Amino acid sequence: MEYTAFARTWFLDPKKPALGRYPSLLDDDEKLPALEASLEDIGEYQRRLWANGRKALLLVIHGPDTSGKDSLIRTLATYADPAGFHAWSFSRPTATESAHDFLWRVTPLLPAYGQMVAFNRSHHEAVIAERVWPVRAEETYDWQTRYRAIRDFEQHLVSEGTCVVKVWLNLSEDEHKRRLLKRLDKPRKRWKFDRSDIEGWKLRDKYQAYAEEALAATHSNEAPWFIVPGDRKSEARAVVAALVAEVLKQLAPDYPEEHPDVLEEYRTLLAENGVE
Repeated sequence: MEYTAFARTWFLDPKKPALGRYPSLLDDDEKLPALEASLEDIGEYQRRLWANGRKALLLVIHGPDTSGKDSLIRTLATYADPAGFHAWSFSRPTATESAHDFLWRVTPLLPAYGQMVAFNRSHHEAVIAERVWPVRAEETYDWQTRYRAIRDFEQHLVSEGTCVVKVWLNLSEDEHKRRLLKRLDKPRKRWKFDRSDIEGWKLRDKYQAYAEEALAATHSNEAPWFIVPGDRKSEARAVVAALVAEVLKQLAPDYPEEHPDVLEEYRTLLAENGVE
């Protein structure tokens, strides 16, 4: 995958792992691609991806609670063809899931050729959230082995024709706190609030530190992490939509070629039935 200068603006630098050194907010005069134009491109080129059926796109969305993962995915799907677009969410592993290797639960939900799939959280939870809230005995974990497994897993996907794009929505501590409190004021968001949110806030520093380590360890040229400013949802949506549109244009620049014999036979059939 050849990434443009715009896309590379948001690349993680593994030598600079601290998320606090990346913007969570952009200057008001910083220009971003128009969201609506990017969404229209996503709709068009996602259909071309589906029509060709040769490549696939896996979009991984991560970030702390309230970073806007759900609303971002809904926005990206605005013009998507549901035949070729799916979104899946991952929370704490169930007993069945934790009884298998950590990649087991995501494997059946990977995109087929022609599909674009968005993961709201993903296999990367196994090296971030699971370090804060283990699902098995802590002495059984080997984090370096898991990092290597993720790199190998994503390299395999890329080599088989699935483009992997990973986005971290970078939320400042002040904005994170504001959004958690805002959930208490909105009935349609209040249902999301539970004890884990409170616990997550208390452990924010630990979670952030593990995320920084994991992102640096699982970033690669083939499956890069993009660190996107998350304090303004409009900015995050514009950046990610532009990134996805750029990727889709490379994966499926055109519709597949038509079959002249089939078209001619179809025209003949219509003419025989009085359709001109």
